[in-house]
Amino acid sequence: MVLSYVLVLKPKDMTKSVAVIISPNYKDYASRYLQDCLQGLRNQTFHEFDIFLIDNETSEKSFSLLQSLAPDATILRREHNDGFAGGNNVALKEILEKEYEYALLVNMDTEVETTCLEYLVQAMKEHPQAGAIQARIMLHPEKEVVNSLGNETHFLGFGYSRGYKERYKDQSYQSREIAYPSGAGVMLRVSALRTVGCFDEELWMYNEDQDLGWRLWLAGFSCLLAPKAVIYHKYEFSRSIQKYYWLDRNRVIVMLKNYHWLTLLLLIPAFIIMEGGLVMFALAAGYGKEKLRVWRYFFSIKNWKHILQKRRVIQGTRVTTERKIASLLTGKIWYQEIGSVKLKIANIFLGLYWQIVKLVIWW
Repeated sequence: MVLSYVLVLKPKDMTKSVAVIISPNYKDYASRYLQDCLQGLRNQTFHEFDIFLIDNETSEKSFSLLQSLAPDATILRREHNDGFAGGNNVALKEILEKEYEYALLVNMDTEVETTCLEYLVQAMKEHPQAGAIQARIMLHPEKEVVNSLGNETHFLGFGYSRGYKERYKDQSYQSREIAYPSGAGVMLRVSALRTVGCFDEELWMYNEDQDLGWRLWLAGFSCLLAPKAVIYHKYEFSRSIQKYYWLDRNRVIVMLKNYHWLTLLLLIPAFIIMEGGLVMFALAAGYGKEKLRVWRYFFSIKNWKHILQKRRVIQGTRVTTERKIASLLTGKIWYQEIGSVKLKIANIFLGLYWQIVKLVIWW
């Protein structure tokens, strides 16, 4: 990716313990969401944080709005839209050069409960091996309904939110392990990022948080959910042709980079069968051209060089056994909006296949 320029507006030169990164501003996002997001942050019971805003290829009007709404923030302006991964990395790389302990990522379309940062910092201190701790993300305005209780990774690379659209009933509020955190509301340990790196910008958008969580686990860190810390997300499910391409391509990239090579061999039969199912789904849904784009990506030598180079780095940081990684993954795929009888049937066979594979994995 070519960086044309970064314009950094820094209102002050003071470093606190937490850097809060509000997800990249693009098009008219700031006018719709930023004021409510900032209000929630300014009402926090924990005050030792600085705010970073990324402006991804927006108009002068939108950029001026950022300046007027967030005069206390560090604003990093980009000439091009670098997606979720590249946009957040601009801020993360700034943060890595300073003395922050933690970086909190929040989507602009969220409202942060007043005690959220306090509980997240407390959880980080209680769990020194945690590289990432996600807040309990609830829907807005249905604040008793779950958006994400941490995210699940299917063994074939699909990612989805745990507990989505369910009413939250667990009153124990105990922190617990998750496969990976949602980028909509997660606190990252800066020292862990120095070990595993930031988001993979090749992913651009979707699966970048899944990839980071996987890399954290491989390097000996954990990913947790802190249920006491709450964020409300104005989430809207969307179907789009472009989204299909990124999701389908990126899940395969994440698998190729992070799995042990022996595990990849064991998954080939299930992967081939799933590809057949995905082709039929893509044709029925009108995504046939996007499926071809995905395949074309993996016929490029340049792209394979990138994947293999990234894989070497990731596997070089590995201290966690594949058996532990396998215990974090699931054999069930579930997207509530697109649930179907065919998916339920597929889950029976995929779940059985994964249970057998997990018994074989000893490395």
